Amino acid sequence: MDWKTAFVTFALVFFAELGDKTQLTTMMLTAQYRAPWAVFLGAAVALACTSLLGVTFGEWVNQVVSPAAIRGVAGIAFIVLGALLLVGRL
Repeated sequence: MDWKTAFVTFALVFFAELGDKTQLTTMMLTAQYRAPWAVFLGAAVALACTSLLGVTFGEWVNQVVSPAAIRGVAGIAFIVLGALLLVGRL
């Protein structure tokens, strides 16, 4: 087990999820159903499943496309999205 990679992944996902629509939805569901452990279980399983999809897709993409190409496309996508956000087109 590569503990450094596990810790970095934990930290990035943890901070990316803070205050996003998933967290707000789980707060709303907890208030609505008053069943915090059931909501936690459902949300945790859902996040685990979506993470599994991401890891599986990422492994497949890594076998088909070079890491340098992935970084380049991701960088260009972030620049384009940032520019669109700045000019109010998104």
